[in-house]
Amino acid sequence: MEQKGVQLDRESFSCSICLDPLKDPVAIPCGHSYCMNCIKAHWDEEEGKKLYSCPQCRQTFAPRPVLLKNTMLADLVEQLKKTGLQAAAADHCYAGPEDVACDVCTGRRRKAFKSCLVCRASYCEKHLKPHRDVPPLKKHKLVEPSNKLQENICSRHDEVMKMFCRTDQQCICYLCLMDEHKGHDTVSAAAERTERQRELEGSRLNIQQRIQDREKDVKLLHQEVEAINLSADKTVEDSEETFTELIRLLEKRSSDVKQQVRSQQRSEVSRVRELQEKLEQEITELKRNDAELQKLSHTEDLNQFLLSYPSLPPLTESTHSSSINARPLRYFEDVTAAVSEVRDELQDVLREKWTNASLMGTEVDRTNVSLTGTEVDVLPSGPEPTTRAGFLEYSRDITLDPNTAHTYLLISDGNRKTTLMDEQQSYSSHPDRFTDCDQVLSRESLTGRCYWEVEWDGEGVFMAVGYKDISRSGIYEDCVFGQNDKSWSLCCDQDDGSLFWYNNVESPLSVPVSSRVGMYLDHTAGVLSFYSVSDTMTLLHRVQTTFTQPLYAGLGFCRYGSTAELVKLN
Repeated sequence: MEQKGVQLDRESFSCSICLDPLKDPVAIPCGHSYCMNCIKAHWDEEEGKKLYSCPQCRQTFAPRPVLLKNTMLADLVEQLKKTGLQAAAADHCYAGPEDVACDVCTGRRRKAFKSCLVCRASYCEKHLKPHRDVPPLKKHKLVEPSNKLQENICSRHDEVMKMFCRTDQQCICYLCLMDEHKGHDTVSAAAERTERQRELEGSRLNIQQRIQDREKDVKLLHQEVEAINLSADKTVEDSEETFTELIRLLEKRSSDVKQQVRSQQRSEVSRVRELQEKLEQEITELKRNDAELQKLSHTEDLNQFLLSYPSLPPLTESTHSSSINARPLRYFEDVTAAVSEVRDELQDVLREKWTNASLMGTEVDRTNVSLTGTEVDVLPSGPEPTTRAGFLEYSRDITLDPNTAHTYLLISDGNRKTTLMDEQQSYSSHPDRFTDCDQVLSRESLTGRCYWEVEWDGEGVFMAVGYKDISRSGIYEDCVFGQNDKSWSLCCDQDDGSLFWYNNVESPLSVPVSSRVGMYLDHTAGVLSFYSVSDTMTLLHRVQTTFTQPLYAGLGFCRYGSTAELVKLN
């Protein structure tokens, strides 16, 4: 409040011409006060008119009033200077390089408060007073301070441009209206501004609503990210605990198997060694008996031979060979086979559970777990789109691989189009080339969620997907799309109808096929869908299976001149 009082005092003792504190203040007959030099200079300019006016109220005097110093005002101004209130004149009142300056101020000019389109001048707050007080000036059009007043003036007629030509979309003056813009659709600039302002407000409301909607979406996505992170963290933690427990169980079972094998090993070795000792004792005894018999057999004295023969010890009972039960190199193979069988069953269970598990309701990034070199999809995808715009979100840029093309296929249009010709093309030899069927595969592999479209024409055109290891030559069933368990194929024919083929089993289509077919693959979910693309998406056939390898798009033909093209989707 004190600062406001200081400002009022300072303005009360300022000259309305120079806007500085009064110097040698004088009061003229109307009661307004000015610096003596300022009012003299003003009246000197009016010398030829024989009338002298007040710069503020425009009251005129004749003859020229005599100027006498107002000592009371002079003393008050000096007191203001001594109390330091003069310093309260802030520099921000004066125009800087980037500001619009008052066109009336002399010396150091103040910032303009308003610009007048009629006067084509800018005024500070002091010099704007006549426009607020004098009735004719009150009718002038005041706008925010502008250095571009001249842009509102017609360059041809030097008039304010108060009209707008909708035909040429430009501002014009009244004279332009009667000249080169005659007959055009014109309105007042104010009316055009009102209409455009209304449109602008509508646009702003729309933008603000969209901002609110997007902010809600961002908030929801933020919550979803938090939910995903929490769920993923919890799943990882639970999975680690489960796998740790599973590992402990496997380690315990491994230890049990090891102990059982070692125990059986010791038992079998003890049994064998016991038999070995018996056999060795029997061999020793037999050798001793054999030596005695040999000695007796060499006795020449008949009486001695006949007397000694009955006293020979009888042979002990021999160990039966069935008790030996020799199994060379086949002692614990059954254990090894059982463990291998458990391993295979566990892999099958994990692969089936993880491929078909429903861990999340929305699509997340695909995660792979490698089991003995096989990639298994862990997290499934979301639902299949229902509109073409939804499918296009998963569009893939696919091109054909010339190294796989049969020699009668012409590849063109940036490796996107292929035509079955009646003469061979000049392709070099390559191990990936189909040699016994008119087919070609894509260069790019397909995993995750993919969508692409094929434009076809002719008869017997195959649109397919297949594994990379599909046979490139040999018997019909091994290499033709849809005739084996390594490929899925839609055969399109304009005359004989269309079929779906898999593993040499055909499925006739119940709806006609358009000239453009859309193919949607969700590798994780094991879904392959074929759509007829027109104004709407018409489902032709859907496959639900389990894909064990990355897939490749394929095209094949049965008739010369037939063509198929992988459409480049924006």
